[in-house]
Amino acid sequence: MKKTYVITGTTSGIGKTLLKAFAKNNIVFAGYRNEKYIDDLKSISSNVIPFYIDMERKDSVAQAAAFIKSETDKIDTLINVAGCVIAGLTARIDIDDIRKQFEVNTFSHLDLTQRLLPLLKGGKIINISSMASFGIFPFVAPYCASKRALDILFNSLSVESNVKVVSVKPGVIATPLWGKSIELNKKSIDKCKEYEKEMQYMIANAKKNETNGLNVRKVTDLIVRIDSMDNPKSSYTVGKDAFVAKLVSKLPQDWLNSIIRYGIKAKVSSLK
Repeated sequence: MKKTYVITGTTSGIGKTLLKAFAKNNIVFAGYRNEKYIDDLKSISSNVIPFYIDMERKDSVAQAAAFIKSETDKIDTLINVAGCVIAGLTARIDIDDIRKQFEVNTFSHLDLTQRLLPLLKGGKIINISSMASFGIFPFVAPYCASKRALDILFNSLSVESNVKVVSVKPGVIATPLWGKSIELNKKSIDKCKEYEKEMQYMIANAKKNETNGLNVRKVTDLIVRIDSMDNPKSSYTVGKDAFVAKLVSKLPQDWLNSIIRYGIKAKVSSLK
């Protein structure tokens, strides 16, 4: 029997790989923002139903939910994938950019979920969180905070509504997200001239992550398994770096801060 899925952020990375996996035998509503991807999404399978959603716009989220509700009366699994990375020096990042980070990574997902909850009775919600949710990474504080907030809000939703919510916290994944983040944060990076080496390190690290991170299939294979479980755990980490981040995050904050400062200093001093 075919199941019905809703997946945001399906034009690349985790979302696109999940779409291909689930659309083989199921109906999948595939979220996109750029219209140039519509034909590509439709070509994956006749089971794919593309829908437009701009995670920065509340009216777009509402219209997306209304469209899905007009096409189906039941959702088996909602997978919240779409996201972005706002980075830079916390003292210099525009507040509006931080608001954008929370709008895209946190508020829009909760908004869409609230609107689709009546269709999710007995279903699952799977959120693509991040090891950043453990909150130990400098220069990407907005991203870390948005993922932590996502986890807290949805955990509360699960307790209050008895809907099964699963948070998947990958380590660094090889996806186009990292390359996009460099361009997205150019303005913030340009404001940090006195932290030039730190910004050089951040850019170099993003470029490395795009190709050397965890294979996206490691994450998507886990999500497929989670979806098949009757009673999955509420949280999963994927990748050695995510496991280490989880352990290190349990240290006293002052110890943790000292370790991070030392690590950043060592990385930056190695740059020529």
